Amino acid sequence: MTNYKGDFLDLLKAQNCQIQLDLPATPAAGGTLSSIQETEGTTVLAVRYKDGVLIGGDRRATAGNVVMYDRAEKLLQIDEHSVLAIAGSPATAYEMARVLEHSFQYFRRSQLQELSLEGKLRTLSRLIRENLPMTLQGIGGVIPIFAIYDLLSDDENGGKIFFYDALGAHFESADFATSGSGSVWIRGILFYQNRWGDKPLADMDEQEATITVLRLLDAAAEYDSATSGYNPKSNIYPTVKTITKDGIHNLSVERLREVYAESVETTYAR
Repeated sequence: MTNYKGDFLDLLKAQNCQIQLDLPATPAAGGTLSSIQETEGTTVLAVRYKDGVLIGGDRRATAGNVVMYDRAEKLLQIDEHSVLAIAGSPATAYEMARVLEHSFQYFRRSQLQELSLEGKLRTLSRLIRENLPMTLQGIGGVIPIFAIYDLLSDDENGGKIFFYDALGAHFESADFATSGSGSVWIRGILFYQNRWGDKPLADMDEQEATITVLRLLDAAAEYDSATSGYNPKSNIYPTVKTITKDGIHNLSVERLREVYAESVETTYAR
């Protein structure tokens, strides 16, 4: 391996950032400059059900075709009623989540009131926009989903889902949102389910929404190698959270195991 001056790459290695080198002794000899193959995480999705928002994500983090970690946390709680679901670089997303959490807490403690919904959305937009140079370089990109329960909403159901582009523009989704490499396989299913299924997403109870989300993550894992699905032998299941007027609730592994056994891994007689 080429002997680099300085210790920055050694620091990256110590933080489990995979380094891929494709170097001869000098670039003049016909080789390419070194490249860093970053860790990425997918797939996440959120649906608006009758009590709020149910949000789920798989656990796999990859670097190219290498599985780096199978217990990644992609649903990051920001405050009592909001969750950031990450797809892309975990390193960048975790830092965004820390800044968001600190910003919301600082405003609440200094102004003695909650930051408005628009203020929360713009704070995240600014963080994504400030990360644009890294995104354009092909590293550090994050395309998150921001799910929140708005206690001041005029609607009976204050659950709201927002998704972002790489420039930081945010858009509200009335029914569902997906992000990550596995999203291409499940967006169409969500649209079909919501429009022509037995019941629209907004009319589903928590159990029905949970079954739908777990089935979709399983479908994404079937066609996308970067999405892990679940591994019962290692007791690794997707992460699922609900966001309602009562706050954020994490669905337990025992609950997820029951749903998989009863409604996802069902064997049909042929």
